Amino acid sequence: MKTIIVTGGAGFIGSALIRHLIANTDYRVVNVDKLTYAGHLASLPHIEEGPRYRFAHYDICDREAMQKLVKEEQPTYFIHLAAESHVDRSIDGPAEFIQTNIVGTSVLLEIAREHYDSLEGEAKNQFRFHHVSTDEVYGELGWEGFFVEDTPYDPRSPYSASKASSDHLVRAWHHTFKLPVTITNCSNNYGPYQFPEKLIPVVILKARNHDAIPVYGKGENVRDWLHVDDHVRAIMRVVEDGKDGETYNIGGHNEKANIEVVRTICSILDETANDGFDHASLISFVTDRPGHDLRYAIDASKIENELGWTPDETFETGIRSTVHWYLDNFDWCRTVLGGDETKLQRLGLGG
Repeated sequence: MKTIIVTGGAGFIGSALIRHLIANTDYRVVNVDKLTYAGHLASLPHIEEGPRYRFAHYDICDREAMQKLVKEEQPTYFIHLAAESHVDRSIDGPAEFIQTNIVGTSVLLEIAREHYDSLEGEAKNQFRFHHVSTDEVYGELGWEGFFVEDTPYDPRSPYSASKASSDHLVRAWHHTFKLPVTITNCSNNYGPYQFPEKLIPVVILKARNHDAIPVYGKGENVRDWLHVDDHVRAIMRVVEDGKDGETYNIGGHNEKANIEVVRTICSILDETANDGFDHASLISFVTDRPGHDLRYAIDASKIENELGWTPDETFETGIRSTVHWYLDNFDWCRTVLGGDETKLQRLGLGG
């Protein structure tokens, strides 16, 4: 039985990946998570009871603990998702992003290199370090064009700069030390179990409570929306079949302006409530985020043509199921917010 170490496995994308691995594969999974504010074992219901799962409450920056874990588990794959990921928080406190996203990645790369160098034969041939990154490293697009794998990096926020740095480290360890690696850069994820600080869960919860829905600027910023379940399928396609040293962009083929996303959610809530209330009346345009990139859009033709991956979810199917999931799982939201919905307050004003 092959073992995968997943870092950040109690976070949004990491927990989706682990749920997928336990439900649909034979891998043994080791979940490494520090359990910061956005990491919650409640996102992995019933999985802790299974024989193919281990939780390791470690900080990826703790070299000694991570070395010990790797020696014990002898993983075939590292899938590195642990990261500080919220742009607004990176504006208020960049230091945590530098520590986790840059220093943490460098620690893992060194431990992975030591492990790889100790392997022989088929175990050595199979090993891979996979790094999950973001399209935000590319900067911003105008109204036309798409990010491709060789688009020059131009990060605009502390978050995207820290992820760009980690991408460069992964490539450096590949070229300098011959560590087998792959990298994926994904577009905006959405779906169940996303911590309520990102746009879609915030809008759902604010609208549900009939609170003002904050929309940055005029809501014109465009993102390519990718359902998290499609994303984790793509990650595994790259881990298992991707070419060593290559980068693959993952997108949902769903470009939407933020205001369109918000109005779609409001429309679904209007249908669900069926009480005549106009949820769009709650929309409140607020001061834009400092340095808010205008548009991101992914060209995902490489992963489609080379590895045969395409998203299953359209935005219409994915957003509808996501809204209903949050409405049906409000107890999870209360749990991860510690029962305090004031944590939905705005961050990242740069003051």
